[in-house]
Amino acid sequence: MYQKIIVVGNLGRDPEMRYMPDGTAVTSFSVATNRRWTDRATGQPVDETTWFRISVWGRQAETANEYLSKGRKVLVEGTLTPDRNTGAPRLWTGQDGTVRSSFEIRADSVRFLSGRDEGGDYAPSGGEGAGAAAQEEDEIPF
Repeated sequence: MYQKIIVVGNLGRDPEMRYMPDGTAVTSFSVATNRRWTDRATGQPVDETTWFRISVWGRQAETANEYLSKGRKVLVEGTLTPDRNTGAPRLWTGQDGTVRSSFEIRADSVRFLSGRDEGGDYAPSGGEGAGAAAQEEDEIPF
């Protein structure tokens, strides 16, 4: 069996890093995803925000802590971590007394989609997209 989740969104707060007793770095942060649609009954636009709690481990945790900050756009690939007792999202009670749920992801990969000082997307300088520089028309083989 296999599961994978991919989430693209913005950090809701600055990352928090800590070290496990064995020295492994762990960074935690929250990511908000947004969805907009038009309600068929009322014809009004509806906005929905879903929050995910992310944990990143090892060297990637140190990198995420160094370069990410509140508001930055990221793509996270990983696995959902269910509540150990129920196998569902973690349930908790908010300050106003309402029951809320938390979707938790253990990240396998975190990609930075916006630059350190910018809010927009950028092409990564290495890895995927590194060879995607604009070509002259003469160089296109067809």
